[in-house]
Amino acid sequence: MFTGLIEEVGCVTDIVEREGVRRLTVAASQLTRELKIGNSVAVSGVCLTAVEVSQTHFAAELAQETWNRTSFSRMHKGALVNLELPMRVDGRLGGHLVQGHVDGTGTFLSLEQIPGAEDYWLHIEVPPELERYIIFKGSLSVEGISLTVAKIEGKRVTIAIIPHTKQMTNLHSLKAGDPVNLEVDMIAKYVEKMLRHDDPQTLTVERLLGEGF
Repeated sequence: MFTGLIEEVGCVTDIVEREGVRRLTVAASQLTRELKIGNSVAVSGVCLTAVEVSQTHFAAELAQETWNRTSFSRMHKGALVNLELPMRVDGRLGGHLVQGHVDGTGTFLSLEQIPGAEDYWLHIEVPPELERYIIFKGSLSVEGISLTVAKIEGKRVTIAIIPHTKQMTNLHSLKAGDPVNLEVDMIAKYVEKMLRHDDPQTLTVERLLGEGF
């Protein structure tokens, strides 16, 4: 489990494919101090397992399904990726609960500075099947970053980005049309499942709260 607070931006140094499995090698100097072989690490929002770790690099293996269904399809040597180690049980939850299980890919439209301000507007297009899970002021993981939705216009989602987030993530390296990994709030999916299997007339807020929501 992750929080969506990026700890380091790594750089892809190698991608090797053997028998349908790709090995991704990433240069990183901070996370590798704690990362061990077999540990989980979120790479641009995708939970991967480290299979090789050195002081300056780590490697993870990607199944074909992961390659096809995530933004890794645009991956190349030199690409920047957002990195985060799993949250600590005794730590603070600064972002929101992020599983590292990508629900789909959106399309990066633009990152433009807000006139008269230091902040930026991030514009992305989300796939139709994820629209219903995204709400105004709700949480959304984009490339593994915990972000808050500022505006929704059909499939176009706008998010306010502070200068620190722009500088400390891979957002500034993206180009119009690039796919971005999206993970919606897991609670919305649980509630939807309950609604599908229950009588809407008897499913009250009290019942939801009583069942752990």
